[in-house]
Amino acid sequence: MSRIGKKPIEIPKDVEVKVENNTVIVKGPKGELQKEVHFEIKIEIKDDKIFVSPEKETKRSKAFWGLFRTLIFNMIKGVTDGYEKKLEIHGVGYKANLEEEDLILSVGFSNPVKLDKVEGIEFSVEKSIITVSGIDKELVGQIAAKIRKVRPPEPYKGKGIRYLGEEIRRKAGKKVATTEGAGS
Repeated sequence: MSRIGKKPIEIPKDVEVKVENNTVIVKGPKGELQKEVHFEIKIEIKDDKIFVSPEKETKRSKAFWGLFRTLIFNMIKGVTDGYEKKLEIHGVGYKANLEEEDLILSVGFSNPVKLDKVEGIEFSVEKSIITVSGIDKELVGQIAAKIRKVRPPEPYKGKGIRYLGEEIRRKAGKKVATTEGAGS
């Protein structure tokens, strides 16, 4: 039994949920999302609540039960509140700019790195903090990871792009060997 899968999902007043041919469509104030559901998972809507359950109790259907309940919950939260990830840039001369709706990163390479705008994702830059926001949690996380991958933080000086609040384990540099007794 899935503890997460058993919980019903409350549908807020301003959200409309439809299930058509194993596809869940969620419409809300911020937009519309849809997700294909595995054929072994059954979705029912009763009294402004969504109930997710497996068709048959197999090992595979139990594995998908909690997953699809969480994905549908994230879709509802996305169309009502939205999601955002913040990244910060550390390093002398490192900066980010918006050119129209594309993100331009100057992070120590000979040429700036341009990341094209993705449909459903908005970028904003404030000093050294980049905010990636949108209604699809999966896509926001994927784009944030792509930005971080351009220049991941390095362990010696800590320069690079990191998530806001991420701790980087620092390494000590090389120690200079003392030469006692040499030259006497």
